[in-house]
Amino acid sequence: MTDAAAENSYPGERLGLPSAGSGSIARPGRRIGALAIDYAASTVIAMAFFGYDQFALPAEAGWTQFAPMMIFAALNILFLPTLGGTPGHRMLGMRLQLVGGGWVGLWRPIVRTALLCLVIPAVIWDADQRGLHDKVAGTVLVRG
Repeated sequence: MTDAAAENSYPGERLGLPSAGSGSIARPGRRIGALAIDYAASTVIAMAFFGYDQFALPAEAGWTQFAPMMIFAALNILFLPTLGGTPGHRMLGMRLQLVGGGWVGLWRPIVRTALLCLVIPAVIWDADQRGLHDKVAGTVLVRG
């Protein structure tokens, strides 16, 4: 264990967040659940409005194979600054805020979503359980 990890008794301590309850770091189970809800909703929307077929081969699907990811990105960019979280986040009791608290603005959700869609930044976490996409955007996903 590193010295930095030994100094922190819970995720979010370095950020001045509580260890549990409202305002504490959202744990991985909730994050994964919210991601599943949001991506499932994006897939249903893509099937209903863009003719997305999840069983089509890439050669047959054409551009529609990217429809769920594009809708997922649009949902994130639309709902993060307006509702403070995606529908999945809000359903599972989470919200996105700046590290110091406050509204995330307009550009941070765009940067965060672009990195989230690349996947790798989202699976690289620090001791506070913040993904690289949150660190770059200066945001933190907390329990609401």
